[in-house]
Amino acid sequence: MAQAVASKAGTKSAPAVRKVPVWKWEAKTRQGEVRSGEMEAPEEATVKARLSQMGLEPTKVKKKPREIHIQIPGFGGVTTKDILIFTRQFSVMIDAGLPLVQGLEIIATQADNAEFRRVLTDVKVRVESGSTFADALANHPKAFDELFVQLVRAGEIGGILDTILQRLGAYIEKNEKLKRRVKGAMVYPSIVLAVAVGVTVVLLMFVTPTFEKMFKDFGGAMPAPTQFLIDLSHAMTNYWFLILGIPVLLFAAWRAWVGTQGGRSRWDAFVLKVPLAGSLIRKIAVARFSRTLGTMLSSGVPILDALEIVAKSAGNRVIERAILTVRTRIAEGKNIAGPLADTKVFPPMVVQMIGVGEATGAMDQMLSKIADFYDDEVDVAVTALTSMIEPFMMVFLGGVVGGFLIAMYLPIFSIAGNIK
Repeated sequence: MAQAVASKAGTKSAPAVRKVPVWKWEAKTRQGEVRSGEMEAPEEATVKARLSQMGLEPTKVKKKPREIHIQIPGFGGVTTKDILIFTRQFSVMIDAGLPLVQGLEIIATQADNAEFRRVLTDVKVRVESGSTFADALANHPKAFDELFVQLVRAGEIGGILDTILQRLGAYIEKNEKLKRRVKGAMVYPSIVLAVAVGVTVVLLMFVTPTFEKMFKDFGGAMPAPTQFLIDLSHAMTNYWFLILGIPVLLFAAWRAWVGTQGGRSRWDAFVLKVPLAGSLIRKIAVARFSRTLGTMLSSGVPILDALEIVAKSAGNRVIERAILTVRTRIAEGKNIAGPLADTKVFPPMVVQMIGVGEATGAMDQMLSKIADFYDDEVDVAVTALTSMIEPFMMVFLGGVVGGFLIAMYLPIFSIAGNIK
């Protein structure tokens, strides 16, 4: 397979990097011009030696104090938008012939996100100290995932870093567009559900007690629906802590169960079988698989390494195991189409198109076409799912309000009949 032939040197995982001190330095050029900067080195003598090799005369070298960085989870982190803007800008700078360190310094200075500015500054210091760009990025896995690092490494080795960054930018942009479609479809149902829950709570806790007091003044037995609402109102008023606490405990128990290997596997298998939603999740997974694998193969990453990274980013254990099984079979000398078909996870059309791409040596292009096709399929599926959910949610909200009104007016009708 043509796409599987690539330099082995570009696929070795980066060795663990020790925490090396950072030194702030000042030096003079032969013309007497003063320059300053930062450098990562194990000791002061190494910094001075490197500066001398650069034709600079060190005047001051001082260890930079360690920064205390506190980050609150969910706040101040590096966002996908930050990564996308960085990738786009940096690819233009590299294409224009700007040195890595200078490009990193310019973008870090302009970054609005303080956390991302800190990350880019650290990457710049490591590159300036002799580290490769990919290894410097690998020290920040929360900002740059393994896919990003491996593609950058392939770009550095092949001398096509600007092209790789352009592909990464396009990949991130399309991936985010797919996420926005799915999230956008969930906004309306979520709002309607929240309104329904809020209306129900207000009716039970504030309106029902008023009606109950009025009905008691008239005397007589309550109709069953009315009595049920009154009992529910008492339960919510007197045991609100249990009503709030039980769902929280159930959610915590579910999270703990899903956090286990067996629980996550069972849950992911169940999700794929859910009507409508399961089909949508499968299409999203196929689109992500095709887009990621196609981007990596077109960038020169060997297929075995690409499949391992794609499996980790699958987001579903069933699909992850299927991809890893395919990887194992390819390592044994099989082609990719046969093992993909055996997993029963990927649609037959996808398997056949990948088989054609493998036979013609244009698998990366075929995967890109599959990803585009399934992006459109996801769009259609999301629209269809939304159009089905909207009337259901409206009926649900109308049923809640209508049921409450009927239950509250039943005693009034009964009292009116007794008066007659």
